[in-house]
Amino acid sequence: MEAEFNKQEASAPFEQEALERLSAGRDTLLHEVGRVIIGQEKVIEELMIVLFSGNHALITGAPGLAKTLLIRTLAQILDLDFKRIQFTPDLMPSDITGTEIIDEDTQGHRAMRFIPGPVFTNILLADEINRTPPKTQAALLEAMEERQVTVAGELRPLDKPFYVLATQNPIELEGTYPLPEAQLDRFMFNIHIDYLDEDEELAVVGQTTSNESVVPEKAFTAQEMTDFAKLVRMVPIAESVARYAVRLCQQSRPDRNQSPDFIKKWVSWGAGTRASQNLVLGAKTRALLQGRYHVSIADIQAVAYPVLRHRILTNFRAEADHVSVENIIKQLLESVQQEASGL
Repeated sequence: MEAEFNKQEASAPFEQEALERLSAGRDTLLHEVGRVIIGQEKVIEELMIVLFSGNHALITGAPGLAKTLLIRTLAQILDLDFKRIQFTPDLMPSDITGTEIIDEDTQGHRAMRFIPGPVFTNILLADEINRTPPKTQAALLEAMEERQVTVAGELRPLDKPFYVLATQNPIELEGTYPLPEAQLDRFMFNIHIDYLDEDEELAVVGQTTSNESVVPEKAFTAQEMTDFAKLVRMVPIAESVARYAVRLCQQSRPDRNQSPDFIKKWVSWGAGTRASQNLVLGAKTRALLQGRYHVSIADIQAVAYPVLRHRILTNFRAEADHVSVENIIKQLLESVQQEASGL
């Protein structure tokens, strides 16, 4: 039998009750989301993978595609506290993390009191995150990585679970500040949301221009979401499958001799180690959500686009040749797949 990667994890017993709860809750979640959001099945699946693995996502799409509604609906179904920040050029880091003020009681005694910012929540919607300067964007770095913020020299832990779901508009570039690569890397997935087809858009128009109001039912609790994130990490993965994920990232780097010629031609910077970790974690979550207790190469391939599209940086030659990151990922998957049998 093929050896499993990280035997200590693989040998840990699955909690059958939790698995059954996850399966039942997943069906409820999809049903309730479908009552509010029409279409976008792939986007919903990718968001579920991010949330059940306990990570963050960047959602890229044009205005009016129900990005905010989708995130708010998921927060309601998961019974999680939800807060939204509209990022603007004049937003300050303290507007996100919170600030200390001088408080005076009736006897005239003064003391410092901390006013928590909107980051103290379960799901934080960072709307149009690329519309604020890097100094303010950086206020989320510690929160996303450490699940805590430092204000006035004091560490303040965030609520559990904690997710940052950020949106950005790929069309308007005037007055925007592209996210630094270090912050982009903190997002597990970069999820692309596209226009609906004609029948789906017709259904949306009919639903949103009537008096019909849908209130989704709750499917999970905050504690269950925290438990599921731990359960995901218990899913076994064969060493050959994990090696395939690592090889995808390794060969996306143009400075490596083993990288394909098209990578050296069109890529200026490839995916780092965090990409390999997120490929494996995303594949584990996908397998578990589909009722499987093992990970396949198909799971790695299914999450490759959202994991890699914001981590592979193209050069000027790629732009001149009209080659997109999506094209490069597609060729990378085809190239590494040819070697998969030899792993």
